[in-house]
Amino acid sequence: MRFVMRTVRRRAVVICLAVLLVSVSGCGWRGLNSLPLPGTEGKGLGAFTIQAQMPDVNNIQQNSRVRVGDVNVGTVTKIERQGWHALLTIRLNGDVKLPANSTVTLGQTSLLGSLHIELAPPTDVAPQGRLREGSLIPLTSGRQYPSTEQTLAAVSLVLNGGGLGQVQDITRALATAYGGRTDELRSLLTQLDIAVGHINDQTGDIIAAADSLNRLVGQFAAQKPVVDKALDTIPDALAVVNREHDSLIDAVDQLGKFSALTADSVRQTRDAIVAELKDLGPVLESLANAGRSLTRSLSLFATFPFPKDTLAKWFRGDYANVSLVVDMTLSRLDSALFTGTRFECNLTELELQWGRTVGQLPSPCTGGGPPRPGHRPKPFVPGNPLLAPYHFDQGN
Repeated sequence: MRFVMRTVRRRAVVICLAVLLVSVSGCGWRGLNSLPLPGTEGKGLGAFTIQAQMPDVNNIQQNSRVRVGDVNVGTVTKIERQGWHALLTIRLNGDVKLPANSTVTLGQTSLLGSLHIELAPPTDVAPQGRLREGSLIPLTSGRQYPSTEQTLAAVSLVLNGGGLGQVQDITRALATAYGGRTDELRSLLTQLDIAVGHINDQTGDIIAAADSLNRLVGQFAAQKPVVDKALDTIPDALAVVNREHDSLIDAVDQLGKFSALTADSVRQTRDAIVAELKDLGPVLESLANAGRSLTRSLSLFATFPFPKDTLAKWFRGDYANVSLVVDMTLSRLDSALFTGTRFECNLTELELQWGRTVGQLPSPCTGGGPPRPGHRPKPFVPGNPLLAPYHFDQGN
């Protein structure tokens, strides 16, 4: 009876193991290490999952520890290949507070210890954001400490073929080279120290020069299309100049001859030009003196015979305003009506006999022009020649 019960129990255990293997194989069996282990970090309340890209993961496995400052805070739950690098899925405890730009490093607890993943805030840039559910640490933030194999390989290279055995030969050669030259070596070191001190004093200038050179190179880089176009155009331009070499030489020769002729012409006409400029001076001075009256008279051209300044006051709707100033003095009537006749100057002389001398215009009757036959002009008084009456026999 006991044998039968043992047989039934063995068969039940075998069946359960078979069912378990079938179920596990259907989900993708990757060994016992692919199953979540009890007691690992990253399973408490508020735990969250992140991903990290790394260039290499060496021999790290699932369920490996994730540490922050030598403290276990999570577990590696999945390792995948993404292109030419590895993609880790990490489960962290809910109390882990790290910036979003944290670094992820593959490290080792000791020379022969186990591998683990280390998370740390960045040291070369300012921390930004915070790691949350679904955060991704990029490949640029993935690093790796030297492994045991790399360390042993480096030590082997130094001891076997790295030149450590030649230290004695190098020391002996240096002793031979500097033997008996202690003072020269001391002076060299002193001068070298002084030179280094001068260079150190010029550190700011060297940095400023480097920055200026960097800005200049940046400007050249910004103008790269222009520089490329210029380099493509300059050879063609030089070829054109080379083809026109004889013409350019002839043009320069002709320009020299023209310059000689110009200099000779200036030398010959110098006195005449100076005399003309001297004669032109009084004319320009008179024109400048009459400049105000000349500019005011130009406004009359467009509205002649009415002044432009009063034209707007003249037209008022369907009527026009006219203001007249009529000079009925005898001298004005004489100059306006009897100039050039046999009665010229009679009214003016009559007005002078009555004692009026204010406001009279210069005329032949008052000495402001040439004398008329049969009249006795007054002594000449300089007046305005533009307002004096014109006579056809003037200048005779």
